[in-house]
Amino acid sequence: MSIQLLTPAMAGVLDRIRRARGRPFHEMRPEQARQAYVERSEVLELPRAVLSRIEDVELPGAPGVTLRARVYSPRPAGAAAPAGTLLYLHGGGFVIGGIATHDSLCSRLARLGDCAVVSLDYRLAPEHPFPAAVDDAWGALQHLAQGGARRLGLDGDRLAVGGDSAGGTLAAVCALMARDAGLRLALQVLITPGTAARADTPSHRFFAQGFLLEAAAIEWFFGHYIPLEQRYDWRFAPLQAPSVVGVAPARVVLAECDPLVDEGQAYADRLQAAGVEVQRDLHRGLTHDFIKIGRAIPEAAVAQQGIGTALRAAFSRPLRGGVR
Repeated sequence: MSIQLLTPAMAGVLDRIRRARGRPFHEMRPEQARQAYVERSEVLELPRAVLSRIEDVELPGAPGVTLRARVYSPRPAGAAAPAGTLLYLHGGGFVIGGIATHDSLCSRLARLGDCAVVSLDYRLAPEHPFPAAVDDAWGALQHLAQGGARRLGLDGDRLAVGGDSAGGTLAAVCALMARDAGLRLALQVLITPGTAARADTPSHRFFAQGFLLEAAAIEWFFGHYIPLEQRYDWRFAPLQAPSVVGVAPARVVLAECDPLVDEGQAYADRLQAAGVEVQRDLHRGLTHDFIKIGRAIPEAAVAQQGIGTALRAAFSRPLRGGVR
C-alpha cells in the first residue's frame, strides 16, 4: 500500500482497522455484514446533530412496497417547514446499510443545510436484487414530489436527492429519472458514487487493496446485487445513460484514494460537458467512506459543511416550474 498518499489521520485509521483484525464484509453472510456495519458505524461517526424533529415514518417505494424512513428537521412537527427536502439514500453496496448506519450523517446534513432530510430504508440484495433499490428510491422521490412531503409537513416544492457510495449511484439515477419525468430537482448530492459498469479504471487497480474499500468487497457487493450481463444498464451505471443533459445541478464529493474516484470524476466531467452545473469537491489523501469517519478525519466535517452550504444555496433559489 502506498501509505504516503494518505493523510496521517487516514493512515492511522487504516492502521487501527488492520490491528483490530475484524472480519471483512466480503467474508461474511449478508445478514452478518449488516449487523457488523451497524456496530462499526457508531465508532468513528461525528455526534448526531440536535434537531427539533426526528421521526420514523413509512413511505411507498416500488409499487406495492412500503418502506421505513426517518425524517430529520431543524423545525418541530407542526411548525413551518424548512425550505427544501433532501431524500437521502444510504451507502452499503446495495447489500448492507440503512437508517441506523447513516443516522449521524443525515442529522448533521439537516442541521448544516437548514432543511429536512428523509432517509430511506430501501430494499437490499440479495433478497431484493437489481432493480429493487432503484424502484424504491424513485418511488419514494415521486411520492414526496406528488404531495407526500407536504403530508409530512415538509417542503415538497424544493426537492433534492443525495447519497453516498451505492446511495450516490441511486441518487444519480433518480436525478436522470426525475429529468425524464419532468420533475425539477434543486440539487443532486453524489458522495463517492459508483457510476461505471466495470471496475476496470486505474483507480480500481491502484486502490484495489489496503484502502478501506477493496476489490474483493466490491465484487461481493455487486455479485449479490446484479448479474454481470445487466451491469451496462444505466440504472446501475449512470455513465451508460444515453444523455445527462438537463439533469439537476450536482455536488460531487470524491476521495482521492478511492477505487471509485475515476468513475466519479468521469461522471462529473460528463455532467459539466452537458452543461450541468457541477460543484466538485475532491479530498486528497482520503479513502472511500471518509465522510462517515469524522471523529478521526477532520475533512469529514469540512465535506459535510460543504454539502450543507450547497443545499442552503440550492433551496434558496426561486422555484421553477415542473411536475409536483
